Parts: sequence; structure tokens; C-alpha cells
Amino acid sequence: MPDLIDLRSDTVTRPTPAMRQAMATAEVGDDVYGEDPTINKLEKSAAAIFGKEAAIFVPTGTMGNQIAIRIHTQHGQEIICESRAHIFDWEMAMTSAFSGCQCRTVAAERGILTWPIIASAIGPKIYYRAQTALICLENTHNMAGGTVTPLATMQEIWAGAAEAGLPVHLDGARVFNAASALNLSVAELTSGFDTVNFCLSKGLGAPVGSILVGTAEHIEQARIHRKALGGGMRQAGIIAAAGLIALEQTPALLPQDHANARLLAEAVAAHPSATIDLEAVQTNIVIFTLTGNGDAPAFCAALKQKNVLASAIGPHSVRFVTHYDVSRSDCEQAAAIVSTQLADLKPGA
Repeated sequence: MPDLIDLRSDTVTRPTPAMRQAMATAEVGDDVYGEDPTINKLEKSAAAIFGKEAAIFVPTGTMGNQIAIRIHTQHGQEIICESRAHIFDWEMAMTSAFSGCQCRTVAAERGILTWPIIASAIGPKIYYRAQTALICLENTHNMAGGTVTPLATMQEIWAGAAEAGLPVHLDGARVFNAASALNLSVAELTSGFDTVNFCLSKGLGAPVGSILVGTAEHIEQARIHRKALGGGMRQAGIIAAAGLIALEQTPALLPQDHANARLLAEAVAAHPSATIDLEAVQTNIVIFTLTGNGDAPAFCAALKQKNVLASAIGPHSVRFVTHYDVSRSDCEQAAAIVSTQLADLKPGA
């Protein structure tokens, strides 16, 4: 059987040989006691890369985001986020379950929040209204198609939030993709955030883990909340070792993922049986809609029969995500298969 071309997500990557070697030889200790040297090295390295005081390794991005929300809020408050935000749609209502807060969602074109949009959603200082406690951005924005919020837009948000006395958290699951697209360092791109969570196991390709960075005080609190959520691990240096390789080696590969996503997007755009916003294809995610209420799950099932895996993210919408485990040749092959499949659909049918 031919190898599958897996475009469902960048979470499907397999560890590189360098990662496997690092994992096999990792120096370990008990991280709950703070004694795992590889975990400590990873956290110190991440904090330095982002220009923050401290960092904490967590098993998942959801845990990192939810710890940050807990740090910045009190029960009965609100968090402003974009209407398709990961913290709102994909984190199991933990904002309410763990932090006792609700999301005040606001829609933004291509998922890019601006300060005027945010300012209009800040709750008035009235005792009988839930008070705004936190602003959460997502960069890149997954369900908007991997779109990138520009630095200038975020600088305006940082300034407005500071004047309003509100902290700002970044769900930066794919922030290295955003930095690559803007040709900036992640430190430059995230300098005004109080906390940043980023994934090692998406575009960077490590098998497990995310990291939350912030002030030393924030990270001290984060250790308490991580333990409460069951995230205190023991000899976790075995997986942290792969994270160190991911931080050191994978960011340089991201431009190729972005170029491969553009190749797939242009193949889709050539067919009237699908609609796609090419300007929104800025990193490694491609989202398109089948015209005439086309059946996305059936479309993905047909692709699977041809050894291409994709995700239906709604009744009529399909998502591709590129990563280092799909080569340029793989993507060219996938683009040809997708083109054939789209050509077989009847536009508007």
C-alpha cells in the first residue's frame, strides 16, 4: 500500500531521528521535585527564546492555556476572545469548569482581533455586570485558516490593554509559524503579552508537550495549577529532550510548510466546486468550503480512498495542514488528487 499523505494536522508528525536519539539518552530526574535536568534546560531555553523570566512544561496546549486563564482571572469574570478561538471551541469548556469564567466572544475578519473590536467588548465597571479580566489572542488563528496577526496590530492591543488595566494572554500554539511568516523572532512578536503558551507538538514536531512562559511569579502560580490538573510528571526529561531538538532545529523548516500549503491552496482555488480565501492562506493551514453545500465528510472519505487524509471541520468545510512529515513531492501528489476530486464534483450541486 502506498504511504498515506496525512494532512489532517501538524500534530501527526513523528519524532525525527535526532529527537529519538535525544530521548533515548536524556538525563532525567523527578520533575515534581524540580530535579529533572532536561526539563529544567528546556524551560530555561524557552524562557530565553521568548525573552520572559520563566517557563513551565505542560503535557498539552489546552492545559497551558487554561493554567494561564486561571492565573489571570477570578471566578465570575469574563475573557475576551475571537469567536472561533481555540480556548472557546476546543478546550472542553474548561474556562468555566476550571476558572469559573465565561468567554465574551467577538467576531473578527480572518480571526484577527484589533483594539477597537476588543475595546467595544470590555464590560462596563458596574457592579451588576461580569467584569472583563483578560484578553486572549490566538496567533496563528487555527480556525481562521492559519492567519497571522501583524505586530503593529498587537502593539496597539498591548497599549490599549495596559491603559485599561487588563492582562493579555497569547494562545501561541503555532506562534513560530506566525513569526516565520512575518520574518520576526518570537520574542519580538510576543513581547507585550503577560503570558504565552506555545506547542512543541504542532509545527515544531515534538511528540508531546507545550510550554507556558511569563513572569517568575506567574510561573510559580502555574506550577500549582499544573499539579491540580494532573500535569505534574516525573522523569519527563525523556519527552522534554525531543522538545529541545524541536526548538533548536524545526523553526527553520517552517517556510517550506507554508510554501506547501500555498501549493495546495492554489490547486483548490482553480476549481469552481470550492471557494477559498487565498489571502488568508498565510502559514501552514488551508481551509476551503465546498460550493452548493457540498458534503465535506464525504469529500474527505473519498480522498482517504486515494491515500490522502484531510479533516472535515464542518458540514461543508475542509482543512489541510502541512508539516515536516509531508514533503514537497507529497504535496504535489496530494494537490493532483484533490484537483481530480474537486473536478468530479458539480459546482453548485
